[in-house]
Amino acid sequence: MSEAKKYVMTYEGVKKLEDELSFLKTTKRKEVTAKIKVALSFGDLSENSEYDEAKNDQAFLEGRIIQLENMLKNASIVDESEIPKDIINIGSLVKVKDFEFDEEIEFLIVGSAEADPIANKISNESPVGSALMGKKVGKIVEVQVPDGINKYEILSINRP
Repeated sequence: MSEAKKYVMTYEGVKKLEDELSFLKTTKRKEVTAKIKVALSFGDLSENSEYDEAKNDQAFLEGRIIQLENMLKNASIVDESEIPKDIINIGSLVKVKDFEFDEEIEFLIVGSAEADPIANKISNESPVGSALMGKKVGKIVEVQVPDGINKYEILSINRP
């Protein structure tokens, strides 16, 4: 049997998943159960689209609960106090100069379970995140991305 994937996360990321899991197990489960009861009251299940939709919602919800429980069970929390502050690691807030767009961008390096590119939280496993890991200020990094090679200069490393 294969070993379960470890999810490297910050304390903040674990807390966010725990909050979502709690919400899904309490509030959301009750909502879906209520939808199923209402749909059952409509009678004939063979032509009851509300029932089918409610059961699909339930299946999705239970799948997400299992996924969150697995992620939390296999979470490895990064102790930010043990990481050198001058080297990029999970939990680092990194300011880089993007040579392609000639602009400065700030990334928070997080584990894959916490990644949110829209919020500039990039995974340590992503092309940019993995290229930045272990580097110091002043280093220029070239990253192979789907549309070519991006070049970044590391300007600063902080902790959020």
